[in-house]
Amino acid sequence: MQFKHGMVAPLIALFVGVVGFPLAYAFYLSLTDYRLTNHGTPNLVGAKNYVNTFGDGEFWHAFGTTALFVFVAVGLELVIGLAIALALQKQRWARDLTRSMLLAPMFITPIAVGLIFRFLLNDQLGAIPHLLRAIGIDYDFFGPGRALFTIAFIDVWQWTPFMVLLLLAGLESIPRQPLEAARVDGAGGWYILRRVTLPLLAPVLVVAIMLRCLDAMKVFEYVFATTRGGPGTETETLQYFIYQTGIQFFRLGSASSMAFVVLLVVLTVIVLAFRRMEKTKQS
Repeated sequence: MQFKHGMVAPLIALFVGVVGFPLAYAFYLSLTDYRLTNHGTPNLVGAKNYVNTFGDGEFWHAFGTTALFVFVAVGLELVIGLAIALALQKQRWARDLTRSMLLAPMFITPIAVGLIFRFLLNDQLGAIPHLLRAIGIDYDFFGPGRALFTIAFIDVWQWTPFMVLLLLAGLESIPRQPLEAARVDGAGGWYILRRVTLPLLAPVLVVAIMLRCLDAMKVFEYVFATTRGGPGTETETLQYFIYQTGIQFFRLGSASSMAFVVLLVVLTVIVLAFRRMEKTKQS
């Protein structure tokens, strides 16, 4: 037993150093009035930063913007990913080549993807607006009312392959007997998808949606590379708002409290999702 504990000790020490200490220090900062421009020991203010965060209208505006982004991006990724996964499941030739090409966007860093689409979709210099104007369509991808959906489209382009990967693995693990029985009974493809495939795929769907929602809530690189929160504050997501508060405005204490509020929301979503999964398994 002592030998086993000795084997685990380096891993625990690494976890404490890499995860535990930064979290503890950030929590300490969230209880202070620390600013990057101040020298000396910061003053403890207790829960004042948290009270200010919960009463900050700009914070909740960023929260709503992030929620809309997550809903649009993950919703499209789910629908498109499921359609592609169903198509790939039936593919009989060049399967490995198709899947490897499909997964390529995942291996590009998000900041690089953001910069690529910043220039592709730029209203003045972008190739795509230029082609659209050639056929009589004048569309500003980063204009008011459109910028957030453009950023969601960028996320869909990069992370739909991840959804495809999870859903395809789930589809290939579904037992064949229920599908074959439904076909023998004369059920059509749409009926089989709704009544057989999707219920059997439900656990994978929950995990895939949860993982993508949690990751999409962290969106920062696309906003930083394209709109910088504009036009106005239309694309000011939570992570970008916290970055502005802590780095641009030097209020690290306030930014830390905002980060912990977001962490609390994320943990609540995770707990509710797992409880939902447990109830689904029991029923």
